[in-house]
Amino acid sequence: MTFIEISNLSFAYEHGTATAVRDFSLHMDKGEVVGILGQSGCGKSTLLRLIAGLEAPDSGSIIIAGNTLVDERCFVHPEQRGVGMIFQDYALFPHLTVEQNILFGLHRLGKKERIARLNEMLALIELRDFGKRYPHELSGGQQQRVAFARALAPQPNILLMDEPFSNLDADLKQKIRHDLKHMLRAANITSILVTHDKEDAEAICDRTVHMSNAR
Repeated sequence: MTFIEISNLSFAYEHGTATAVRDFSLHMDKGEVVGILGQSGCGKSTLLRLIAGLEAPDSGSIIIAGNTLVDERCFVHPEQRGVGMIFQDYALFPHLTVEQNILFGLHRLGKKERIARLNEMLALIELRDFGKRYPHELSGGQQQRVAFARALAPQPNILLMDEPFSNLDADLKQKIRHDLKHMLRAANITSILVTHDKEDAEAICDRTVHMSNAR
């Protein structure tokens, strides 16, 4: 059964002449990891913003887990979409500890549930002993894992990753690719990885979609 249906999605920036995304369609199964591969400026990051609800498409539809998030009749706001995101710079809160960063999106849960979910995430990213540390006290790889845990903690329907390895050196990138692939499989989380690096996509993804000229 199809878990994610993106159909004929198009979007153009108001003050730009180029179409950022044009007639894009993608169907995904539950737990599948798909790479979106293409050069800078081809519309990859804009596609993620459309899925997350940070932009509204000019046409097309997005359905996740049977729920229509956007079409010609409706638009579900970002905070109600059940979408997790990991950015290039991880976007961790520098004034919050690892534990506080992971707990940030769990305010709707009861205290017991929040603590249980926190411990589950710390175990998944293998940072049980680092909960009281701040982001500046962590390596780049550890920060990336915390960003993953924070995005995954609310149990999103889909995880969107925008060039998550771009700030890592080559040796660390190879290890983090391996770790992330293991974590995605362990969590059975449906994911989209946007990257310009073919090796990123091959290391992690079940299949790859190539974007060119916003298609």
